[in-house]
Amino acid sequence: MRSRYSAYVLGLEPYLLATWHASTRPATLNLGEDTGTKWLGLTVQRHQVQDDSHATVEFVARYRVAGRGQRLHESSRFVREEGRWYYLDGEFEGAPTATG
Repeated sequence: MRSRYSAYVLGLEPYLLATWHASTRPATLNLGEDTGTKWLGLTVQRHQVQDDSHATVEFVARYRVAGRGQRLHESSRFVREEGRWYYLDGEFEGAPTATG
């Protein structure tokens, strides 16, 4: 999760797509179009391993858009294939919220 957050901060679309499971991966992310987001930090709130190939990570990512603080709270599912972990999908814990 931390490496994917860092990739979002740095705009590394190829890395994000490579770490996204093929069954749910979008064709493109268009990160270059988003010039107004300033990422501020990531807090991993919990992680749970279901078995050798499945895990869940709950996190909060903080960012600013147009000077206004936001929080993205998500529970993400990961699957391991051939020794590598891939992001499968996530469930938002409510809509992104403004933090002032």
